[in-house]
Amino acid sequence: MTDRLEQQFAFLNEADRLKHVLRATTLVDGSRPENSGEHSWHLALYALVLADQAGPGVDINRVIRMLLIHDLVEIDVGDVPIHSQNGQAHASAETQAAEAKAADRIFGLLPSDLATNLRALWEEFEAAATPDARFAKSLDRVQPVMANLMSGGGTWATYNVTFDQLEARVGSKIAKGAPRLWDWVKAKAQPWFG
Repeated sequence: MTDRLEQQFAFLNEADRLKHVLRATTLVDGSRPENSGEHSWHLALYALVLADQAGPGVDINRVIRMLLIHDLVEIDVGDVPIHSQNGQAHASAETQAAEAKAADRIFGLLPSDLATNLRALWEEFEAAATPDARFAKSLDRVQPVMANLMSGGGTWATYNVTFDQLEARVGSKIAKGAPRLWDWVKAKAQPWFG
């Protein structure tokens, strides 16, 4: 029991470091960059509130669990903005390898049963091949769009993003897991790009 608690708290204490990882996306008021801990919490809330946008068979409790852990690897890797360097660094083999190594270390802090369970959930999110993961990934893409809209363009202005880039890098991912949500968000975003 003591060893298990030591491992659980070692993981929880390590997870606190996610609050120090600054993202490119700002808070909706544009006052400062959000941190990855705030982002993960906000996404879990998105899942709870936007559950009616999920497709048939999506388990919102699993989606919330995915969203709470999906960015833990950023403790080691940092945030890789989707619009930086033409979006190439975000999905590069180097970034994916670094994230897998971080997942080994971070989830490895847990007792083996929890480590296996949470690592599998993280891998499911990354693969985005299940309805739960596609919906979770959609929300992960929607939240920064909404922050950019509320903050006067945010990272779109910083990275000179075009609407075509937004649609290819973000919209296509949102549409896979929440098509009605993308239709609504797209209508809100298009005027910004004039």
